Amino acid sequence: MNNRFESKVVLITGAGSGLGRAVANRLAEEGATLSLMDINESGLAQTESEIMGRIPDCRILTSVLSSSDENAMMKYIADTHSELGRIDGLYNNAGIEGAQNQSITEYDSNTFDQVIDVNQKGVFYALKFALPYMVKQGSGSVVNVSSVCGIRAVPNQVGYAASKHAVAGITKSAAIEYGQHGISVNAICPGIIMTDMVVGAFKQIAGEDGWKAACDQFADINPQRRLGKPEEVASLVAFLLSQESSYINGAVIPIDGGQSSQF
Repeated sequence: MNNRFESKVVLITGAGSGLGRAVANRLAEEGATLSLMDINESGLAQTESEIMGRIPDCRILTSVLSSSDENAMMKYIADTHSELGRIDGLYNNAGIEGAQNQSITEYDSNTFDQVIDVNQKGVFYALKFALPYMVKQGSGSVVNVSSVCGIRAVPNQVGYAASKHAVAGITKSAAIEYGQHGISVNAICPGIIMTDMVVGAFKQIAGEDGWKAACDQFADINPQRRLGKPEEVASLVAFLLSQESSYINGAVIPIDGGQSSQF
């Protein structure tokens, strides 16, 4: 493993589980100093413990808050810069699924608002408060988490699809506004990656007894005949946050085994 992130400070939202935890582990292995946030205090502590158990000299700040809280996000990012001196990378990962398997007319409006607040506004807030520091530095890299639900229609998930389409649009806007400052902004669109959140979604759809069979059905229609791994997403994110991808800007990249490309 190389040290692409030595002397680099990277913020990760939603670092307490799933893709956030996988990316935090990967960047720590490559020498990053990390500022991790999540609303789940125990999950965040587990991520920190997991990293420190393997990389005891890794410097980590942790903050417990919701990405949907604008003032808390502003303070989190300001405190990170004050404590660590710079912000080189932002992995905008915090997100929730919302309701599964509900048509638009059945979808609860409060749930819709909650999904938009976390998935869409949370991405906006992190960009709003992190980008000025990157502009002053003249450099920075951002990876926002959209979804395959952000590039194609998925029935019965209107809140999630709306929020993730918005992330793709926010990404493109930020890329063309801030590219001139040496900042790249890209988005990834994971397909079905085996995280706790995805397991929870399958349980909503198929129940406690049927979720594993539902996973197998989704794997069967994937061109690679399998579901994705968090570590595979972490590899892509690390590349996009590194200088190796310096001329990639405004890209919205599926990582789904090719499923979104098929008819």
